[in-house]
Amino acid sequence: MKLAVAGDVATGIEIPWGLAFLPDKSALVAERDSGKIKRVQGSSVSDVGTVPGVDPSSEGGLLGLAVDPQYPQRPYVYAYYSSGDDNRIARLTYSNNRISSPQVILDGIPAAAIHNGGRLRFGPDGFLYAGTGDGADRPNSQDDNSLGGKILRITTDGKPAPGNPGNRLWFSKGHRNVQGLAFDGNQLYAAEFGQNTWDELNAITAGANYGWPGAEGISKIDGLVDPIAQWKTSDASPSGIAFAQGHIFMASLRGERLWAIPVAGGKRTGEPVAFFTGKYGRLRTVEAAPDGSLWLTTSNTDGRGDPKDGDDRILRVTISR
Repeated sequence: MKLAVAGDVATGIEIPWGLAFLPDKSALVAERDSGKIKRVQGSSVSDVGTVPGVDPSSEGGLLGLAVDPQYPQRPYVYAYYSSGDDNRIARLTYSNNRISSPQVILDGIPAAAIHNGGRLRFGPDGFLYAGTGDGADRPNSQDDNSLGGKILRITTDGKPAPGNPGNRLWFSKGHRNVQGLAFDGNQLYAAEFGQNTWDELNAITAGANYGWPGAEGISKIDGLVDPIAQWKTSDASPSGIAFAQGHIFMASLRGERLWAIPVAGGKRTGEPVAFFTGKYGRLRTVEAAPDGSLWLTTSNTDGRGDPKDGDDRILRVTISR
């Protein structure tokens, strides 16, 4: 498999985080610190509105976006963001290229300057999945009554999705900081920041415990689920992931590279391969585009990178065999 950057889709975006495609093949992009949502169509970038109540921090702000799978019959976009008190998920009306009528559907997700999680992804079951962080309070990840350190699975009204463990809002627990979610069919994968040693790619099953804070990386502890792949934190620090052509593609911040991990049925089928190492700086989000390419965002203006002229940008990446 070969990956090549075909050029910039857009430049001059401030800390792009969430990215979600609309049926017309344009995309909405969240700016973490400004709270703005921008629309990218062709080579043009326009503001469609600002999400109220966003309180940015070193890792918080306006984070994940997801478009309702029944759009435009249900003209909604969902946003995960940090407020002054917590992380929350809001449903926004999106029509005529503007967002309006924000309605918080879920609040009370632990927040801190770090470990806020933030990724949103609709599953093939029509429910909304959200990756959360432990809010810099490790016990949250194992506390069944906390929304921190979990993968949530909710209805579009913010209620527990049918079939969740114990009719709770969460689907899996024992996570440290999940910023990447992707589906291959019905199989969910999640990327997770480790502390000092191992970052993880996990295959997610309902009710499973992924070990944090008692385990980091492959631990072989009874009752805990080990990752299907792990990396030194200097090689990854993974944020967004996407599935395409039999691979999970994983954007890495500190590692400044895009990993391609071959998977099938919740298992890794080969060795991960790194692309673009050090070439574009910190990489935050990757999404499979309607034309079969990948859209890949940099995160060099987030206070931890070395911005280049035109940063931050969305790159278009082509895949070939």
